[in-house]
Amino acid sequence: MIAKIHKYTIDLSKPLDISISIRNGATNVNAWYIDPPKIEPHRQDNFVGKVSEGASTNFNDIWFNPHAHGTHTECVGHITEDFQSVNQSLKQFFFLAEVVTIAPEKWNGDFVISKKQLQYALGNKKREALVIRTLPNTREKLSKQYSYTNPPYLLAEAARFLSEMGVEHLLIDLPSIDREDDGGELLAHKAFWDSEGTPRKRATITEFIFVPNTISDGKYYLNLQLAPFENDASPSRPVLYQVMES
Repeated sequence: MIAKIHKYTIDLSKPLDISISIRNGATNVNAWYIDPPKIEPHRQDNFVGKVSEGASTNFNDIWFNPHAHGTHTECVGHITEDFQSVNQSLKQFFFLAEVVTIAPEKWNGDFVISKKQLQYALGNKKREALVIRTLPNTREKLSKQYSYTNPPYLLAEAARFLSEMGVEHLLIDLPSIDREDDGGELLAHKAFWDSEGTPRKRATITEFIFVPNTISDGKYYLNLQLAPFENDASPSRPVLYQVMES
């Protein structure tokens, strides 16, 4: 199916899914020092919600944390005292996006993404969404246990640059855009959302994506889908479509 968005034509029959699903057990990707997700039959009295154990339907209970267990999209409510829901923040779902590949650089003993790297990767392009693939890029990202590993992150100046460039939706293949243990400062989150100035309430951050190496850097249309949870963050499914200018 061919669709036209603004001046771009996209083929809806060729989606490029860059999400990591949530699955039961310890091989699920994980961060923030918590147990793996659980997907298991509901049990109540003599009832077990599993067809193979006599039930008429499969009826599972699911326990997970959106920030720790897979691709998720979050709003400024992630760092504010007042409750704000990502389900209310995200009202449009198609965005012109740029995919960039960046090798985090050494800085003060950590690996980080700097403003200079993003300036080089993005140039003067005006994009509603930016998708960052970090190197090395292996399928280990689909099941990696990130707790206590100090993964790469964005410097605050890099996040502020994206905000100033008008990037409304930032997507990255790491558990967070901030340092794993930063004493609660969350400088990159604050800079991207301008939470201490005029908060960008429509802007979102999507973490724990996976961009296969078969997807080239460049311009795409992003369909950012999320589960309708009234929460600061929700499991999400970002899907890219190649674009053709007409």
